[in-house]
Amino acid sequence: MHTNFEILLKHIEAVIPLTPEDKEFIVGHFRLKRYKKHQYIINEGDKAKYHYFIISGLTKLVYLDQSGKEHIVSFAMEDWWESDFYAFYTRTAATLSLICLEDTTVLALNYDDYIKLCNEHPKMLRFFLEKANHGFLGLQRRILSWLTLNTAQRYEHFLKQYPKLKNRLPKSQLAAYLGVSRESLSRSL
Repeated sequence: MHTNFEILLKHIEAVIPLTPEDKEFIVGHFRLKRYKKHQYIINEGDKAKYHYFIISGLTKLVYLDQSGKEHIVSFAMEDWWESDFYAFYTRTAATLSLICLEDTTVLALNYDDYIKLCNEHPKMLRFFLEKANHGFLGLQRRILSWLTLNTAQRYEHFLKQYPKLKNRLPKSQLAAYLGVSRESLSRSL
């Protein structure tokens, strides 16, 4: 089996056991895709056709407000899942854009194949539920940090939660994620 799919299966097996038949069935629902740095995986306004498992690389999920200011919703790196989840699950136009910060390789799962995996393999439904729960927990932590911490504390919280991202992100991107200017972040540190 190809290494990229082995990475996915190892990721899934950390949550649920898989038989050889399960593995063969699962990999048949994913498509390998490669993107270059600065390339858009999802464009705002387009359909969010896929749920992406990141094999290698780094992405940011962004919202562009009416004034043209970019708001970073999240970063995603190896072994993480990313998409405009609202658009993916409701099958509506994306309100967010997914952009590569590095050359990125993903395994893409479309909506119909996602439903098929969940319906035909209850173990996969459990897997996706666990991943969704972890996502909700992370979002809750982020919201609480925004409500209760100052800039320096949010920065420290981010580094504690995601130490592998520290050297991969430009300060300007990290500042945008934290909701402050690069200068404000520098002054707070």
